[in-house]
Amino acid sequence: MTITQLYYVLAVAENQNFTKAAEKCFVTQPTLSMQIQKLEDQLDIQIFDRSKKPIELTDVGRKIVNQARNIVNESYRIQDIVDQQKGFIGGEFKLGIIPTVMPTLLPMFLKTFIKKHPKVKLKIEELSTEEIIARIKDGHLDAAIAATPLEEDVIKERVLYFEPFVSYIPNGHRLHTNNKIDVNDLDINDMLLLEDGHCFRDGVINLCKVFKNNPDDKFQLESGSIETLVKLSNEGLGMTLLPYLHTLDINDKEKENLHFFNEPTPAREVSIIYHKSELKMQIIEALQDVISGIIRGAIAFQNVKIISPLPK
Repeated sequence: MTITQLYYVLAVAENQNFTKAAEKCFVTQPTLSMQIQKLEDQLDIQIFDRSKKPIELTDVGRKIVNQARNIVNESYRIQDIVDQQKGFIGGEFKLGIIPTVMPTLLPMFLKTFIKKHPKVKLKIEELSTEEIIARIKDGHLDAAIAATPLEEDVIKERVLYFEPFVSYIPNGHRLHTNNKIDVNDLDINDMLLLEDGHCFRDGVINLCKVFKNNPDDKFQLESGSIETLVKLSNEGLGMTLLPYLHTLDINDKEKENLHFFNEPTPAREVSIIYHKSELKMQIIEALQDVISGIIRGAIAFQNVKIISPLPK
């Protein structure tokens, strides 16, 4: 049994196809198939049910894949140990970022990070919190930037910054003339929300205490884009809440619709998260240093109240 054989098994399990798995592993399909067959012969079991389309794992195959993932991930950590000992900051690093953070934070830090650490090859994906948690657990992500706390036993969190919520209230709305907004002023029934699956949506719902479906409402509107929410709000369809960094790029006319909260300002906690057994700590710390240094110049709020991103 070899690490290479286990790596091939994981590739087939993920792609459910021998040809696609071979392409991912940069080997020929016969070579990959032969190595997996050799492992199955050695163990005297079948890992894959080849009669199914797409290919499926057998019952024992599922158990083997779970263990193989642990073994392969741990084998990668040997190089991590060497890199840490040498103080080397480089290599491939897979980073996930949630959609409500990606468009504002990434342009702020990426160029600086690349310039400071040119030997790091960042592979960045925009993913939901749920996808991020799953991928960190199965070893497909080295780290992620997400709203916290997440209450996951195997995931560690390092706080990067606290991002305040800001009300976006169009002219004609009942709260538009208020200089500052109190949390008790909010009514979920005239609020434009992100669609289900966004942790920022859950934070807004938690902030409003109770999500009530009003049968007298003419419509219930949700969107996957904060920019779309702003445009709909401009059409008089309701107010919305924005993460503070999203307010920095809106035009001067739209800034007249921004209303800040009375202190303590509701805010979300944004952290870099990673598996508790992660060893690429030199890269995680480098990301934390760059982001924290940049964000200090953008967010000066201190008296905040953290709103959980978890649905209640």
